[in-house]
Amino acid sequence: MTHPPSDADAIVLQRQGAVAVLTLNRPQALNSFTRSMHRALQAALAQLEQDDSVRALVLTGAGRGFCAGLDLSELDFSPGADQMERANPGPILETCFNPSARALMNLRVPTLAAVNGVAAGAGVSLALACDIAIAAPQASFVQAFSKIGLIPDAGGSWLTVERLGLARALAWAMLGDKLPAAQAKEWGLIWDVADDPLSAALALAQRLAAMPTRALVATRHLLRGALQRSFEQQLEAERELQAALGRTHDYVEGVTAFLDKRPPQFRGA
Repeated sequence: MTHPPSDADAIVLQRQGAVAVLTLNRPQALNSFTRSMHRALQAALAQLEQDDSVRALVLTGAGRGFCAGLDLSELDFSPGADQMERANPGPILETCFNPSARALMNLRVPTLAAVNGVAAGAGVSLALACDIAIAAPQASFVQAFSKIGLIPDAGGSWLTVERLGLARALAWAMLGDKLPAAQAKEWGLIWDVADDPLSAALALAQRLAAMPTRALVATRHLLRGALQRSFEQQLEAERELQAALGRTHDYVEGVTAFLDKRPPQFRGA
């Protein structure tokens, strides 16, 4: 007899060469998050942060969904005088979703989301926290917070404006409509749609894993902060990062290989 995976198995970490694959593994609950699942995810990301042999990460979901956000059974809606406090999602954001989103956004390697099915609520936020998102044709993105009296969270209010602009982000968040994968690509929410998003993400991850890792992550930092800086501040940020990267092995190797007309051998350092 088979048993559904417990929370102890809810995060699966595997390796394919220099690429790590993190699978959200609660398919019976559309990979919705419990507190213990967040602890496992954060532990896995911390492990990857310390492993220099990892040069890229792919995040995906098991079963028919990518992630349905918070498992509402983590909150207590039973009647009682303190129901609002017990059902309040604020504490679980502070202790679980926000640390997970920060860890993913700041990971020292490029990150890709292979969105195999529905991404809802904070599941959208986790997909968009990755540098590149690829979705299956049947996948969809749903910001349904407005239907339960809440707002996009886990970084979703920032990430959707960053990707879509205010007009589309605001209407999508307020209406709570499902956004199919093809339209998500057309709008610029995701990078691509592929019949097998995991294979497509792995192929891109292998490419990125062979590239200069520090430069890729610095590019993420520079571009994601561009709209929060003035032009003069962006020039200064470019100068600082370029000066730092100019002292790396991969910069010297890249230029030397170009001059020697040979493929570069980047080390991610």
